[in-house]
Amino acid sequence: MVALTKLDDLYRQVILDHSAHPRQFRKQIEETDSLEMLNPTCGDVITVHIRAKENRIEDISFSGEGCTISKASASMMCELLKGEDVTLAKEKIKSFFELVQGHDVGIDLADAELLQGVSKFPTRIKCATLSWKVLETLLERLEENE
Repeated sequence: MVALTKLDDLYRQVILDHSAHPRQFRKQIEETDSLEMLNPTCGDVITVHIRAKENRIEDISFSGEGCTISKASASMMCELLKGEDVTLAKEKIKSFFELVQGHDVGIDLADAELLQGVSKFPTRIKCATLSWKVLETLLERLEENE
């Protein structure tokens, strides 16, 4: 029982670190596209910026305001998907949506796997998935424009 408490504390610390020191948190990159979305239930606003070339996400960043979960999730997503093949990125996005619904996924999502715990708090799922939905839409637009 004590070990589980320590594990929960470790997970919590990683999430808090991503929120307090978000990776790829910047507004300006030489971008291919960007998109802002709002979570109307809590007011979180996240903009994702991507630069993509030849079916690869060359660079990704985010900006905006949000709660600890939404900022940590955006940070984890950017860290995970920078430099990723677009097709594999789309698979990881889909897997992340399953993960936060409480399902086990058979793909490595790095630190983002620590957000599986939000499945116990349905209102937080929208916070965790906001940036991922923005990126999913950006990748769909990218495919439509090619």
